Amino acid sequence: MTTHDTSATALDALGVLDGIVRHTTVHGIPTLFAPRPGEITAGLMFRVGHADETLPTSGITHLVEHVALYRLGLSDLHYNGATASTYTLFHVTGNEDEVVTYLNSVCAALRDLPMDRLETEKEILRTEAGSRGQSALSQMPLWRYGAQGYGLSSYEEHGTRTLTPDQVRHWAETRFTRDNAVLFLTADRIPDGLDLSLPAGRRFPTPAPSSALPVTPAYLRGEDGHLAFTSVLRRSTAAAVFAEVLGRALFQDLRQKGGYSYSAEADYSPRDADFATLTAYADALPQKQDAAVGGFVDVFARLRAGRIEQAELGSARGKLLKRYDAPDLGAALLPSYALSLLIGNPILTPDQHRAELEAVGVAELREVAREAWDSGLLQVPTRGADWAGLTPAPQFSPSGVSGTLHPSLEDDDVTLIIGEAGVTLSTPGGLVTVRYDGCVAMTTRPDGARGLTGLDGFRVAVEPTLYGDVTAERIAVLDKAVPAAAVVPLPARPTEEIPQPRERTATAPRTPADESKRTARVAGRVSGHFVFVTALATLWPVLLVTLLVNGIQHPSIRLPVIAGWVLEFWLIHAARNLYRTGQPTTPQ
Repeated sequence: MTTHDTSATALDALGVLDGIVRHTTVHGIPTLFAPRPGEITAGLMFRVGHADETLPTSGITHLVEHVALYRLGLSDLHYNGATASTYTLFHVTGNEDEVVTYLNSVCAALRDLPMDRLETEKEILRTEAGSRGQSALSQMPLWRYGAQGYGLSSYEEHGTRTLTPDQVRHWAETRFTRDNAVLFLTADRIPDGLDLSLPAGRRFPTPAPSSALPVTPAYLRGEDGHLAFTSVLRRSTAAAVFAEVLGRALFQDLRQKGGYSYSAEADYSPRDADFATLTAYADALPQKQDAAVGGFVDVFARLRAGRIEQAELGSARGKLLKRYDAPDLGAALLPSYALSLLIGNPILTPDQHRAELEAVGVAELREVAREAWDSGLLQVPTRGADWAGLTPAPQFSPSGVSGTLHPSLEDDDVTLIIGEAGVTLSTPGGLVTVRYDGCVAMTTRPDGARGLTGLDGFRVAVEPTLYGDVTAERIAVLDKAVPAAAVVPLPARPTEEIPQPRERTATAPRTPADESKRTARVAGRVSGHFVFVTALATLWPVLLVTLLVNGIQHPSIRLPVIAGWVLEFWLIHAARNLYRTGQPTTPQ
């Protein structure tokens, strides 16, 4: 028999919904319900998602979801599961008996996951990931947050290869609990027969955001044909209205007026209780990309200046108000109310939200536009966006490590450095460094390949076949230094997939590396130390020749002159290393 608890603490936040949505608790789970004709739709939502994981365990939440739904695989029910950044949802639509069966089955599985399905479900998730294409926005979280928290949505789910039954079971026992859940149903009462017994736990707050962007607004180079923009805004009704205004302005200017784009749109989605993500996107043909970028920047400039027509504001406000014209309004609002309750966002009644919408004016939209631009990250398909006042997103590390030099077998200007503190890839454009104490994941292959990823999202691939003298002893340095919890073993590769050095072509132009992995590129590295040492190396021979000419008749001068030439050799060597690695020497 279903029990109904009356925990005042769990229901305090729902008091404002009296008369719109009813609420109670079922087996300790806060429950919202409101009637709607027809079949029942129910959703069991947990406050856990991708952003709660680490890179080595990424996919663990998704895996729990899949394993929990296994026994319903052949059911005729209309059901599914979804794993997002901050929540996991099990939802179903059917008659009362079907909904009860589904919810009971999910909770029974969460209490005792069928671990005999673990390896099969891992394989299914890897197959799913392999068939899922990359969108133009897929790498934006990585650039903003790095390889942690909200940035993990940019990465493959490494945990689908390495997670153990104990890890998966522990995650389910601690995160999929009654105290970390909310239930909603489109019904006028709680169905009989529900058994939602789950272990006790605690409500997990949403993860604190990390940052891989030292300066905003910033830009990065992306693929041809796509223009993308993201920003982090304080959650507000004005921000939601601004997203509508921005989307309409982009569509009008880039498609209808300019003809630069086919798709031009904007979106506003909550990230946590306090902040939301604003996303904008436009496509463009290669010959119109510059114009599309210019048009995008112009739209933002107009909105930041407050040049917003009342008609634009009225249209955006009207669209958001229409949601309250829906029949069975309480049932329609259940999912958003459940999510707000789950992540701790204040809950507004329809009347309160209508009042806030009516209060939004041009001045409020101007302030949101400025906030959005100031925290923005723009992905451009063209040569850059410095002209618009944006700063390039970091593509190189501020410093390297000292260690053994391993020259590239493909490019004389590229060197891998394996040190006691980390690894550095030295390229003509700069250094890419992953330090062991900041390494969040290291993939390993039986052939000796290692791929190290740092918290900031920088990645260094150590391929023994592509660099000189990367011996088993040097690989052992990495294996010893990187924490075991960060190691992600990958299976052996077929021989033909192990990379081999390309034939050197001195006249071939360099191609930009894959920015999603933040590989370094472009012009030479000239630092203050390099200039100083180069100047010494240039002037020192002049002094030596002068000493030699003036003291040629004095035997005592010969030994200092020989020593001087040794020093000159060292200066030339130091200048070369400073240019290539940022370090004057490379201790073995």
